[in-house]
Amino acid sequence: MPTYQYKCRECGHEFEEFQSISDDPVSVCPKCKGHTERVITGGIGFVLKGSGFYSTDHRSASYKKGEQKEKSDVTTPPKTESKPDSKTKSDVKKA
Repeated sequence: MPTYQYKCRECGHEFEEFQSISDDPVSVCPKCKGHTERVITGGIGFVLKGSGFYSTDHRSASYKKGEQKEKSDVTTPPKTESKPDSKTKSDVKKA
């Protein structure tokens, strides 16, 4: 059930009511018994977090291709020329 915000036209008192969508709007101020009106608010944001269907199943083919390329670039180390170490264990002196 949603929470609705109301404001009294007479005294300016603001309050919230937790009520069903099918309930009639509150028309009487609990403070002064004046006429009230429902305040339109922005509501809450809708945020999806995690690795659910929305981030994996509903992507375009080009996005999925780019994502695969990124993953392979990260997991594959860059190729570099390795030079043999000129020192061996016997050359290293203990301090």
